[in-house]
Amino acid sequence: MLDNYTPSWMDEDLAQFREAVRRYTKDYLEPTDVEWRENKQASREAWLKAGELGLILPDLPEEYGGAGVSAAYAAVVIHEVAYTGNTGLGIGMNHIVGHYIARFGTEEQKKRWLPGMASGEIIAAVAMTEPGTGSDLQGVRTKADKVDGKYVINGSKIFISNGQMCDMVLVVAKTDATQGAKGISLIIVDCNTPGFRRGKALDKIGLEGQDTSEMFFDDCTVPADCLLGGKEGMGFYQLTEQLAYERAQIAIWAAAAQQRAFELTVEYAKERKAFGKALIEFQNTRFVLAEVKATVTASRTFADLIIQKWADGTLDASTASMGKFWLTDRQCEVVDKCLQLFGGYGYMREYPIARMYADARVQRIYGGTNEIQRELVGRLL
Repeated sequence: MLDNYTPSWMDEDLAQFREAVRRYTKDYLEPTDVEWRENKQASREAWLKAGELGLILPDLPEEYGGAGVSAAYAAVVIHEVAYTGNTGLGIGMNHIVGHYIARFGTEEQKKRWLPGMASGEIIAAVAMTEPGTGSDLQGVRTKADKVDGKYVINGSKIFISNGQMCDMVLVVAKTDATQGAKGISLIIVDCNTPGFRRGKALDKIGLEGQDTSEMFFDDCTVPADCLLGGKEGMGFYQLTEQLAYERAQIAIWAAAAQQRAFELTVEYAKERKAFGKALIEFQNTRFVLAEVKATVTASRTFADLIIQKWADGTLDASTASMGKFWLTDRQCEVVDKCLQLFGGYGYMREYPIARMYADARVQRIYGGTNEIQRELVGRLL
C-alpha cells in the first residue's frame, strides 16, 4: 500500500520474523475476532501459541524467556496484531508488565515471573486506574500497609486490561499516604492470593474481545518480597519511566489500524457500485481516499520514527506523547472517513470497518488521555 516503502529499521531478520507473525495472525486472530468479542476475551490457546513463537517478550534476555533481540521485534508484533482488527489478544500488556519487572524487579522477581509471561502461560495486568482517578496517578487511593512484615492491600481498580484472564497483577498502591507521589509503590500480586477479587467483565462500546475488568483488594496480604524492586516509594518513578513505551505501543497500533482501514476501503470502493459505476470512479471518493492515503503514509513514517528510537534506546517522553495523541487522533479521523464510504454497511458490525470505528475511540483515552499528552509535551517546550 505504501508503494514498496521499507522503514530504515527493518532488516532481513525482522522481515522474516514479520512473516511468521503474519502467519500467526492469519491462523489465530483473523478467524476469531467475532467469537472473542462475544466471549469478551481471547483464548488461552492463542496466548500459548504466541508464546511458543516468541511473540510476547522477544526483547527480553534469553535467561528470562526472551530472544535477546531489539524492541523493533516487539513493534512488529504490535503492528501486525493491530492490522488484523482483532483487539482481543492483550500481549501488549504482558510486554509492558514484563519490562517493569525486567527493569526494576529483583533477580528473584525476574526469575519467578518473566519466563512464564514470555511463554504465554502467565497473563499479566497493571492495576492502575481507579473509579475516582484516571490520568492522575498521584490520586490513587488503594493502600498497601506494612503489617508484620507483609503488605495488606485495600482498594479497588477499574478498566483493567486482561483483568479477567490475568494470573498476576502489578498493583499501583500508596505505601505512605503522606508523601504524595513519593508514597506510591508497585506491588506484584498473584491472582490466587486471598483477598483479591475480580469484578465483572466490563461491557464496552468497542474492543469487546479485549477482556477488561474491575478489581477489588480486601485485606489482600502478600509477602514483602512482592514489592517491585524491594524499595518503597519508587512506584511513580517506575511508572513514568516506562509509560513512554506504553504510549509507543498505542501509537504503532494507531498507524496499523489506519493502514488496514484504508486498504479495506479501497477494496470496497472498487467492488461497490452506485449509479452504474464503481465508487472508486467518483471524484469525491478518489479525493477522500487520496487524502486518507496521505494521512496513512505520514502516520506510518511517524510510527517508524518512534520504532527506530525505541529500538536504539533514544525514545523520549515527548516523542512518545506526541505520537500517542497525534496518531490516535488521525486513527479516529481516518476510520471515520473510511466508514462513510461504506454507507449503511459501514454501520453494520459484520463489517470490520464498523468494529474498527468503535475500537478506535478509546485510543484517545487510555495510556493517558490525549489532552494530558498535549500538556506533557507543552511543558517540555
